[in-house]
Parts: sequence; C-alpha cells; structure tokens
Amino acid sequence: MNVTGRAAATAVALASALALSACGSGSSDSADTGGKGGGTHTVKTANGPVKVPNAPRRVVVLDTAELDSALTLGVKPLGATTALPGKPFLGYLPQDKLKGIENVGVIAQPNMEKVAALKPDLILTNKERDADRYDELSKIAPTVMTKTTGYPWKQNFQVHADALGKKAEAKKVLADYADRTKKVTEALGGEKKAASIKTSVIRFQEGADTRIYGKKAYIATLLDDVGLGRPPVVKQAKSYGGLALDVSPEQVDKGDADVVFYTSYGSPKKSGEAKSVNSPLWKNMRAVKEKRAFHVEDELWIQGIGYTAAAKILDEMRADLTK
Repeated sequence: MNVTGRAAATAVALASALALSACGSGSSDSADTGGKGGGTHTVKTANGPVKVPNAPRRVVVLDTAELDSALTLGVKPLGATTALPGKPFLGYLPQDKLKGIENVGVIAQPNMEKVAALKPDLILTNKERDADRYDELSKIAPTVMTKTTGYPWKQNFQVHADALGKKAEAKKVLADYADRTKKVTEALGGEKKAASIKTSVIRFQEGADTRIYGKKAYIATLLDDVGLGRPPVVKQAKSYGGLALDVSPEQVDKGDADVVFYTSYGSPKKSGEAKSVNSPLWKNMRAVKEKRAFHVEDELWIQGIGYTAAAKILDEMRADLTK
C-alpha cells in the first residue's frame, strides 16, 4: 500500500475502532470545569473492563503519553507526573494549557497522597509504569491502564479518548494527522522520493549506551507514516522488543544514513553527544558531511508521545528535509 493510502487507511481504521469501542462520551472541554451528561461506560483496558464516568471531571495522568492525549483532546488534568525529578512538564506542550496542573511526582514514582488529595474520578496510566500500583490507584479512582507506552501510541490514544469521553474529538485528531503526514510526503517530492531517503534517529543517553532507533519506537511510526526509508542497521535493532540498537560511542557511525536526527537524554556533555559530534568518526559520517544531520529536542522527539508531539515533529521534519 502506498503512503497516501496507508495514512488514509490508518485514519479510517483508528476512527472505526473508536466508534466501535465501549459506548458513552462526554461533552466537557476540560477535566476541571466539568461537562454535561452523567452515567458511566465501560472501557477495555490492559487490566480488563473498567467502568468510568461518561464525562470525567477530575482527571489525573501519570505518564507523558497520557498527558499529551488529554491535552490533545481538550482535557486539562488536575494533576500529572513529570518525566524527571525537579523538572517541569515537557516543554513542547502548550504552556497555557499546563497552568494549574498539579505536579504529582515523577513517572513510575507518583506521590500517591497527592493523587488521592485531588479526588480524581479518572486516572490514566500504563502497566509499564504503574502495574504494581494498580490496586492502590483503583481504590482512589477508576484507573485505565494500557499495556505499555511508546510504539502502540495510536492504539493507546483510542483507549484514552474512550476513557475521557472524547471519541468524536479523537476522529478529527486522526484525520488531521493523516492530512499532515500526506503533506510532508508531498513536500519531499512524493512517495517514491520519500522512500529513497534513508533516515536514522540516534539518541545519546546520560548514564547509558547510545541508542539507534529501530522499527518499534514512537518516532519510527512517524517516519513510516511519512514514507521515509530506513537504513539497514534498523534490522539489527532488536533490543527492547525491537525498539533500538544500543551501541558504544565508537560505534555511533552504525547509525549513518542519508539523514540523521540526533538528540540527547540528559546533558549533552554527560550523554557523550558533545564529544561524539566533534570526533572524526562523526564528522566522516555521510549525513554529517552532506549537512543532513539535524539536532532535535529529546523532550519532543523521544519523550513526547502523542498527537500534539507528532504535529510538531512532522513540522520540524518537513522544514529540515526541504532545506
């Protein structure tokens, strides 16, 4: 199936799945201002069926994807976790929409007292972060968990939309995404041209090996939806269920391609990025020589998982690749 067809099919399939999922929807524009309609509906979750309010008014989210989903759908949570201790919410998110959201701890380490004090009527998270806390969270409020985060972000978004009573709004989000990916492909010269551009994503990591992303990553789905090609090294990226290939600084050139997007988790100095990009190994990479290596923000491209992040990534991708 060609890229245009794939994008359209994806939008239709996801919209259909939303329409067929558990019934009930809310009409509130934000979780803390309330909405019309009472009652409950059942959502299929990684922990089985969970009954939630049709129009939840007091939502708490415990991971970045869940926060992205809520804000994308016009829901302002009462509380949310941050990606790192002492850090604010991810900077790519609309700052005006973040005002008033209480910090309830760090991902995978939520402050349960703060969560309970907000008296939520819905909690969104995933088993990868909070499986051990499910029973405790469920005693506070109906807790909707997806199995994991990252790669299955589109399916997870459907679950979030259902839980939030925002299936109608979600259909528009899906359509907008399909349209945006199509326009990026067109800007690159069409499907055949896009497929010829072998594209790699490299992440330098403080306290860990450098990561070359494979096919089972959030960012990989965006590359695929645009129709960009991937270098052969992607076939070697089998760690973490196909998420990535970990390499030493001396092997960073394994991620060379026609285009390289690179970033750092943590300080560029401590992650090894600063040293690597000044090394002969890096400078001799094809993408670097041809000035097709682009530094991107980790908070957006890697940590930000959802449709709000995707829209900004696609805009940046288009701008970089059409220079």
